[in-house]
Amino acid sequence: MEMQDDVVRLLPARKGHFRLESGHHGELWLDLELLCLQPEPVQRLAAKLSARLARRRIEIVCGPLIEGAFVALMVAAELGVPFTYTERFADRKPNPETDALYPVRYRIPRALRDVVHGKRAAIVNDVINAGSAIRGTFVDLKACGARPVAVAALAVLGESGAKFAADQKIALEALATLPNEIWTPAECPMCARGLPLEDPEA
Repeated sequence: MEMQDDVVRLLPARKGHFRLESGHHGELWLDLELLCLQPEPVQRLAAKLSARLARRRIEIVCGPLIEGAFVALMVAAELGVPFTYTERFADRKPNPETDALYPVRYRIPRALRDVVHGKRAAIVNDVINAGSAIRGTFVDLKACGARPVAVAALAVLGESGAKFAADQKIALEALATLPNEIWTPAECPMCARGLPLEDPEA
């Protein structure tokens, strides 16, 4: 519980009605740009996360830009393995089969694609909510011939991260697991009440 409290204290949260990167709606928004403003407490947590990953025989760590990659870099340094990252790209056309959910893709830069080939990879993020970043990173690691064996984060919100890891038969490591609910736009109770979406950048 003490470690979970340490993680929660670092998460700059606010409540409202937001559209998440995944396309889901939720009432919790994390201003994760502030997470690494003071690197030392994050570094301490990254060391604890790397200790949990050590038994997975990780050969390379990959983190989604932006803030997730900062945590991933710290974990890679603790494990003494190479670090890579994925960049985010928006699809030009939403996928009709997923009701326009997960419209963002993640891609490993060209110069790093051969580096991850054949490696046992850990995907490290800052916080997993709907799982858009870890999903996109997982897909591109596989496309590069890597072998993702674990997903790790400082915190996992709700159940999406655990379900993804179970579906893909990979390990999930997190320092904090917190309840949280998200909805498709059609199921969102705040939309049903006529509450407008808020701009998190405003």
